[in-house]
Amino acid sequence: MTTSTTAQSSAATPLLDLQVLVAAVRRRRRLWSSLALLGLLAGAAAGLLMPRPPTAVTKILVAHEEDQPNDPGTLIRTDVALLQTTRIAGQALKALKSPEKAEDFMRDYSGTGLTNNVLQITVTGDSDAEAVARAQALADAFVADHVQRIRESSKAESKALLDQRDQLKAQLAQVNKAIGDGTGQSGPESSADLESLYARRAELTSQITDFSQRAGEAGIGAPRLVVGTQIVDAPFAVHTSLPRTAAADAAIGLFLGLFLGLAAAAVGAVVADRPVLRRDIAANLGASVIAELPHRLGGRWRRRRAGAARERLVTSLTRIVRGSAEPVSLLELGCARETGVIALALAGALAADGPVTVVDGLPGPQLSGRRPKPGDPAVVGGERAAALPPEERRLGVGSVTPGTAWTDLRHLGTRTVLVVRAGHGSAAWLHTVARQLADQRVAVAGVVLIDPDPRDRTDGTLWNGPHTALRGHGERPTRQSGGGVSPAVQAVGEGRRGTERSPTWAARVPDSDQEAR
Repeated sequence: MTTSTTAQSSAATPLLDLQVLVAAVRRRRRLWSSLALLGLLAGAAAGLLMPRPPTAVTKILVAHEEDQPNDPGTLIRTDVALLQTTRIAGQALKALKSPEKAEDFMRDYSGTGLTNNVLQITVTGDSDAEAVARAQALADAFVADHVQRIRESSKAESKALLDQRDQLKAQLAQVNKAIGDGTGQSGPESSADLESLYARRAELTSQITDFSQRAGEAGIGAPRLVVGTQIVDAPFAVHTSLPRTAAADAAIGLFLGLFLGLAAAAVGAVVADRPVLRRDIAANLGASVIAELPHRLGGRWRRRRAGAARERLVTSLTRIVRGSAEPVSLLELGCARETGVIALALAGALAADGPVTVVDGLPGPQLSGRRPKPGDPAVVGGERAAALPPEERRLGVGSVTPGTAWTDLRHLGTRTVLVVRAGHGSAAWLHTVARQLADQRVAVAGVVLIDPDPRDRTDGTLWNGPHTALRGHGERPTRQSGGGVSPAVQAVGEGRRGTERSPTWAARVPDSDQEAR
C-alpha cells in the first residue's frame, strides 16, 4: 500500500514546477538585480575608461573570374582569409616603412565581406591619421596582390593554350608535308590516304583556330578583372561618440548581468530546494498555515498594514493559548527577531489573565539580552524555568534551526506554533523538523509564515486525515438528538467529535525524500 501511494505521489509531482521556480527567482530579485546593476556599471565604466582606439574603414570592389549569381559567399570569404596573411600584412608594412612585425599588425585590422564582391577593411591605429594611412596601405596591398594573382593566372592560362596551339601547328606541318609527298602518286590507296590527310588537316586547322581564340580571350579577360578590382570607398576615420559608446556598453553589460543573475537564481533555487509557497511549506511540515506577516517594511502604508496584521496574529495566538490546557511555545525557523517580538506582544496580551513569563530558548540574545522596558513581561532563560511557580503561565520561545537540542523543546511547551520564514529552510530540513516534533510528542497548532510571497495564491491548509485546518480542531456544538437524525448518525458524529477533541501531533514524515514526495 505504501509503495503504490508513493508511486502515485511521485507520478503526480512534476519534475520541475515552474510556479515554484518563478516564485523562488522572484524572491531572489536582490541577486539578479544586483548583478544587472553591476553589469550596467561595468559596461558604462568600460566604455568611459577604455574608449575604442582610432579606427579607419575602407571598402574594396573585388572582381572574380568565377563570379556566379548564386555564389553563397565562398569567394569573398576566401578574400577575407587572404587578407589575414603575413604576405599582405608585410607588403602594407613595407609601403608604410614600418618596423612592426606582420604578426602584430594582423591583430590591428580585420576584413568583412559585405556582399559577394565588396570587402570592408577596418584598421586601428594610435591616431586617426595613422589608422587612415594603414587602411590605405592595406587596401593597396590587397588590390596589388589580387591583380597580380589575376595576371599570373591569365598568363599561365594563355601560355598553356599557346603551347597547345604550337603543338597542333607542328602536327599540321607534318600533315601538309605528307599531303605534298602523296600528291604525285596515283591509285586507289593513294587517293584514300590523301582524303584522310585532308580531313586531318581540316581538324588541326580548326583546333589551332580555337586555341588561338581562347588564348586571346584569356588575355582580354585579365584587364577586365584588373580594372574591376579597385578601392570604391577611400579610407576615412570613424568618429565614435563617447556617451553613445558608453550607453551601448552599459546596455550590453545590463543584459549580460541580468541574464547571469536570473540563471544563477534559477539554478540556486533548483539546487537548494527551499519551499516558498504556502502549500509546499504546509505539506513539508505537516501543519496548516494559520497566519502571515511581512518581513520587510516599506512605506508608511505598508508599516500600518504590517502592524494591523501583527495585531490580528497576536489576537489569534491569544485564543490558541487560552483555549489550550497545555503549555504553548513559539518555535522559529529563520526569523528569531520576529518571533521574539511576537512572543512579547503575545505575553503582553495574556497579562490580563494573570502573570506571564516568557521562557527564552533562542540561541541568541534576542530576548534575554535586551533591555526591558516598563510594562514588558518577565523573560527568563531555560535554566531558570524550573524555578517558576506552577500557577504562573509560561510562554516558551525556541528555535528549530540546525543544531537544535530537540529534547529541550518539550520543556518549552507540549503544543507549539511554528514561526517559519518562507524560503529559509530546505524541504529536507522541514521534514526533519516535522519528524523530530512528532518524536517528542509536541503538537503543532499551526504555522505562522514570515515574509510570504505576495503573489502566492496557493492554499496552505491541509484537509486530509489528521492534518486539518486549525478551525477544525475546535469544539463543535453538540447536535441534538431530535430533528429526524438517526441514532447511528449521532454515534458517528460523537465519534468524530471525540476524534477532533484529541490533540493533533505533528505529522510523521518519511525519512527518504522520494517517499516524502
